[in-house]
Amino acid sequence: MGISEMSESGLRKPPLSAKVILNQRYGGNACYRIEEVPETVEDDCPGLVILNQKRARVLYRCHLQLPEFSLVSENFAKKKDAEQSVAQMALDKLGIKPDSKDHTAEEAYDELVTRISYLFSEKFCLSGHPIVNHIQAAIRREGDNHGMIPVSVVATLDTKIANLSKLLNPKTESDPILVMSLVLAAARSVDSICISSSGLWMGKKGSYSPEVLQSLALDSSNGEDKFVRALFVPASTEMPVETITLELRHGRCYLIEVSRKLSVKDSSYVLFSRPVGRASSERRFYFSSQKCRLLCNSNSLETTFNEGEAVNTRASCFSGQNITGNAILATIGYQWKSMKLIHEDVTLSTYYRMLLGMTPEGCYKLSRGAMLIAKLPSAFTSKSNWRGHFPRELLSMFCRNHRLMEPLFLIKEIPLKDSHQTEEKISEGSTIFVCKVQVLSKRQELLLEFIGKSCKKQVDAVQKAALSTLSWLNAWFEHNQGNSITDSTSLKCPDAERFISEFSSYSAVHARLQDGNIRTDKDEESNLISLQIKGPETVMPPLTLGSLVLISYFVHLVDYEGDDCERHTLESKEKFEFELGVGAVIDHIEYCVSQMCVGQTAQFITSHLPRRELVLAASGQSAELLSSLDLRKYSLQYSLKLHQVSEPNEDRMEGALFSPSLSRQRVDFALDLVNAARAISLVDFGCGSGNLLDALLVSQTTLKRITGVDISLRGLYRAAKLLHTKLSSKEAVTAGNCIRSAALYCGSITDYDSRLHGFDVATCLEVIEHMEEEEAIEFGHVALGQFSPGLLIVSTPNYEYNPLLQGELTGGEGLGEKQMAGPCRFRNHDHKFEWTRAQFRRWAVDLAVKYGYHVDFGGVGGSGDTEPGFASQVAIFRRQSPCLALSLVGVDTDVMPYEVVWKWP
Repeated sequence: MGISEMSESGLRKPPLSAKVILNQRYGGNACYRIEEVPETVEDDCPGLVILNQKRARVLYRCHLQLPEFSLVSENFAKKKDAEQSVAQMALDKLGIKPDSKDHTAEEAYDELVTRISYLFSEKFCLSGHPIVNHIQAAIRREGDNHGMIPVSVVATLDTKIANLSKLLNPKTESDPILVMSLVLAAARSVDSICISSSGLWMGKKGSYSPEVLQSLALDSSNGEDKFVRALFVPASTEMPVETITLELRHGRCYLIEVSRKLSVKDSSYVLFSRPVGRASSERRFYFSSQKCRLLCNSNSLETTFNEGEAVNTRASCFSGQNITGNAILATIGYQWKSMKLIHEDVTLSTYYRMLLGMTPEGCYKLSRGAMLIAKLPSAFTSKSNWRGHFPRELLSMFCRNHRLMEPLFLIKEIPLKDSHQTEEKISEGSTIFVCKVQVLSKRQELLLEFIGKSCKKQVDAVQKAALSTLSWLNAWFEHNQGNSITDSTSLKCPDAERFISEFSSYSAVHARLQDGNIRTDKDEESNLISLQIKGPETVMPPLTLGSLVLISYFVHLVDYEGDDCERHTLESKEKFEFELGVGAVIDHIEYCVSQMCVGQTAQFITSHLPRRELVLAASGQSAELLSSLDLRKYSLQYSLKLHQVSEPNEDRMEGALFSPSLSRQRVDFALDLVNAARAISLVDFGCGSGNLLDALLVSQTTLKRITGVDISLRGLYRAAKLLHTKLSSKEAVTAGNCIRSAALYCGSITDYDSRLHGFDVATCLEVIEHMEEEEAIEFGHVALGQFSPGLLIVSTPNYEYNPLLQGELTGGEGLGEKQMAGPCRFRNHDHKFEWTRAQFRRWAVDLAVKYGYHVDFGGVGGSGDTEPGFASQVAIFRRQSPCLALSLVGVDTDVMPYEVVWKWP
């Protein structure tokens, strides 16, 4: 195929960033220096009377030094933004405009010729490029190919050549041979380059100058031979992957040893894959191909090769390229501006960890460093409770591992009235967020589209949608490969065949692995042989959904059937934290922890092993030994110690059992009473961050004046921002409310302030339990005896409901009868007390009788007609005489201890 016949679809030039353009022009002479700039931020809003506390954050500015001048960027929240900004400033000053036009085939080919010519120039030999190290080794080599390097080195190790090749022929993305054919064809048109008549060698015609030769004469090795472990990956999947040793001799190119292990003629016939894993890594597959021989005398840009070579499925799967024949996976090479040979051992454990990383659950296991006990969680509850890489990062890792485009996360903000899929009740007039996830091929073809459920927070919508996508992909990879894909309301797969073909190489490897697997992970509970728990029984927080559990553990491979108890350590961690109840660990671990107290140790054995690749991925240095054993006679022994249990906050625990959450139900309960009373004024004692006041702004009420009181300035600042935003927007107007004024005060609700006397309604929702019991009793006297509202609504947790709440959250049987029979913990670590229904009634009735109120009782969560009553109990005090508040004796009208924090308007 000639240049003019190439597809125009492959000629679109990718846009270059300002930093890349400067690097192309100046290289190491463009020096960037990042400076941290502390900044003080005031979180105030209009109407604040007490100035908000200032908080500091760190911004970054970048200094750029060029030979001609220096520049300084503005301040940015991210370092990379500061660098790109100052680079763009430099381009503007230099008058350089990025070339945004598309390349024609002729232009791309001319650039390729120019680049190859430059690679063998004397200026390039002083640049510190990794290819320079190969030129150095070539100059030291004696013989016919003195000073010449393999074509594969040029085709693989220079990024610009790879990019230009993709512009000329998109197929080069997956075929290293095609890149070599383009390089050879372009090199033949450069007079200064010599191409060997035997083998795939190329080099500079004539010798380098004494200055360059002196530079290249520097010894890049450490003066001694090295032995590096690598993996031999046969083309036939019937043959196992084996560990080999590469002898890297002092003063000799490492490709010579690789070619010897591959049994090829010389190192010019050794092909490289792209980096496997991180882009900066030198871990690659080395292989050879029968097609190499046909390249020697080819003058075409794309040579038609004979088919029939054995494809190396395993190597192709990891590299995303067409690899044929036997291959070697090794980490050897040079990095920029480094004359030192980089090398690392590659073990069988590395291979199986790479294989594990091809699945969504494997990505999560690797991010936690716990192959044998971690599982991809089934739910994303909160950012604070999630451990390991977040779902969005995991999905991006999965796509990169399979050579796909970065996933797209499309966010849509929907007014509540337009939503039909809300999981929890949200204030009317509010908005929710829905995230659509799209997985695209490298050619930007849509492979999969998943629409997540609605969430109140944008970040939660993204993470939950990503996790749902990961969970579906994980299930397909484990169980449904090759089967048809059925669309649903949330999942769309436009082309099932295209989707399956994208993962065909992994599917072939996985299918082969399943044939050799010990078992599938089914019926795990039946595999539990024994469970022994030792140590003191201590009082501990309840093990509820959302609790964070900290353990240390060891996992051993044991053989109890032999004469000697053979034992291998597979995996261990001194600290491992996970959220209970979301499937973040295997069932055995969660069941075991649910039986333990802090400080206790436990040991249990499973009769069957998990998948073979999991065992070998976790085994580290023992992988070579274990791969040769018959693992069917072994069992896994788990030893763990429970160090800490952090109980979830009250809202998280209640929200897991009730929908809408108890906090939402309490607000709705109060709103109904406010509307029934046709109140004009309301004060919320213990308003916190303003949840109730916010709900009032987006609801239809007769209220004209709302006020909040709290002892926490931090909570009041948040409430001020929330209320100001709502009152300044159209939401409050369209909601139909009549509110004309609002205010927030800082002070203790056990202190009387005459400005809040005689309000129509007062509320105190889930506040008194955060006070000492004596203070809660005092609040009752001050509220009814001095503030004297027409209606007072007080809610507090029902202590008698805690056993049901905590027991159901762990599956009922998880706590065991012994723990359930004893006293239960409070719902929040900050609670000073929690009353039973009898205690709450006694407190309320005594107050009502003393101050001339009638009291009714109700609640939310559960039922008042069945035991143990409501989860949250409510007392409704109604003043019996309308004029009683004005005739009370002893009320001081000039007492104003509260500080005004915010007023509107």
